[in-house]
Amino acid sequence: MEIKLREYQNQDFNELVNIVRETWQYDKVCNSKTANKLAQVFLSSCLTNYTFSQVAVLKDKVVGIILAKDIKQHKCPFKNRIKQLLAILSLYLTKEGRKVSKIFADVSQIDKQLLKNCTTPYSAELSLFVVSSTCRNTGIGKVLFQSVIEYMNRQKLNNFYLFTDTSCNYGFYEHQGMIRRYEKEHNFIVNNQLTKMNFFIYDYLCNNTYKKDKS
Repeated sequence: MEIKLREYQNQDFNELVNIVRETWQYDKVCNSKTANKLAQVFLSSCLTNYTFSQVAVLKDKVVGIILAKDIKQHKCPFKNRIKQLLAILSLYLTKEGRKVSKIFADVSQIDKQLLKNCTTPYSAELSLFVVSSTCRNTGIGKVLFQSVIEYMNRQKLNNFYLFTDTSCNYGFYEHQGMIRRYEKEHNFIVNNQLTKMNFFIYDYLCNNTYKKDKS
């Protein structure tokens, strides 16, 4: 299996929207049209928040992406911000879109509180990491994660953090040496049912002497 890594390109957007939509199971909380809009809002928001990108391509098909941000060097391109705003506007045009967008707002507030609890001055953030379900447990996730570590060390960034939750395979980050710093439980009402989730902030201390795993 030959995996190719390259920088994010605009034509990757729709394929990545589908991966995001499937990974976070948006179709379980709303209709398919709104689920697609939710995924567009999430992805376009992440694309306002990076200085480093790597897309995993397998047999000419996009199967994953990782984004990281050097906090001091980050400047969001105007076109990315416009794309984000248009995606948000499209979501808010429907009653269901406005309803489910509250979940995004709640998660954003939880993330802010988790980061506020950390007294560490972070150099960087891992702002998006997602791999298609068809390619999980194949090593693609590890390859993408290692690309971020190499980027951090090239840039001499001391540490980075990420947000995750129980809807994801958060154990992966612990296997890669990340430390869980804080967590918060939150209850959502989804389709008139109570859904309990835990949200986490993890961080990683870079040593700037990382060597690529040859195995």
